[in-house]
Amino acid sequence: MFSRKMLIAVGVGLFVAINLIVISMTSRQNLQVQGPEKILITLTAPFQMALQRSVYFVSTVWKNYFACVSKAQESIILENQLAQVRQIENQNRELIMENARLKKFVAFTSPASGSYVAARVIARDPSPWFKTLMIDKGERHGLTKNAPILVPEGIVGQITRVSPNFSRVLLITDRNSAVDALVQNTRSRGIVKGGDDNRCVFVYALRKEEIQAGEVIVTSGLDQVFPKGLKIGTVLDVEKDHSRLFQDIVIQTSVDFDKLEEVLVYKQ
Repeated sequence: MFSRKMLIAVGVGLFVAINLIVISMTSRQNLQVQGPEKILITLTAPFQMALQRSVYFVSTVWKNYFACVSKAQESIILENQLAQVRQIENQNRELIMENARLKKFVAFTSPASGSYVAARVIARDPSPWFKTLMIDKGERHGLTKNAPILVPEGIVGQITRVSPNFSRVLLITDRNSAVDALVQNTRSRGIVKGGDDNRCVFVYALRKEEIQAGEVIVTSGLDQVFPKGLKIGTVLDVEKDHSRLFQDIVIQTSVDFDKLEEVLVYKQ
């Protein structure tokens, strides 16, 4: 008995042989088609047509597959190139913004004589009870403890700890900070201490002094830390209690401490 696989193989072989015979016979232009040939062509033509369509279909699918794979690879390459372009564009935008900030430092003029060292803010104290930050300059750059920190908009704080390459800065908004100050117009004296958020309070201003909202508060220079005449902020609110000797004054600092990225360290 013949196996099923052998019968299938014999059938396929006969089918191919018959197709070859038909193709050979029909390719002769002068050969007249006889009765048996007509029957053979009639029987094999549908199979030939199906085979041709199958081959065409498989060929088309194969070409489309490779085309899709090629397009997918090109899409991935283009997406990577686009991501690189966007990254470069963002870096350029950051450089432009940094240059704009540094230009303010170059144009900065201070009433105090001395030199300045530019430093970058590299860390902030995450604790809500302390308002300090870390800068990338230290003893090797000539920085010392208690050196004042400022930006063109006003004073920032002072160095409390210094290492060879880094320094810790206590901000004027910290409750442990104190800056001897003056009301610029009236010359009324007081002490600026840290308050809530980016605000400070102006304490020890006598009740008799006429201080109005909007007036500018500057350093007095009497604390031997900050040079005289540097801007601290403006008066935001004034409250007078006739039973008390001093006024309650809230100051809005001229520096936005949440956006500090570069600072200047004053060197006498």
